[in-house]
Amino acid sequence: MPSLPLRILRLRLYIFRSTKFKCSIDHAKRAFYRAANGIFGKVGRIASEEVVLQLIKLKCIPVLLYGLEVCNLAKRDLQSLDFAVNTFFRKLFQTSNIKIVKECQNFFDFVLPSVLLSTRMQKNLC
Repeated sequence: MPSLPLRILRLRLYIFRSTKFKCSIDHAKRAFYRAANGIFGKVGRIASEEVVLQLIKLKCIPVLLYGLEVCNLAKRDLQSLDFAVNTFFRKLFQTSNIKIVKECQNFFDFVLPSVLLSTRMQKNLC
């Protein structure tokens, strides 16, 4: 069982003390939910879906991904980041059907965090 994470102040990274290098994404997800709920609370049903999604892309996704390029995230961590975004889509489009969520993401050209991170990491390797 890992101990409490050690916080690196500059990057807002939380690193577990363990035999392997491992980062915690819980604080990043919490910050994303806080930012997304703040936007949704202010403009919610007043603004169109396009406007809300643009705000999420420009303001909340960077909060979620900040500093995570330096971490070697496990597949379950990437899925957890995607789940956070999918949860917001479910709330915005008032559905629990993941197929509808995926269709909405395709329609609005919304890229999931796992894809964004892998693209960024590939750019850094070259």
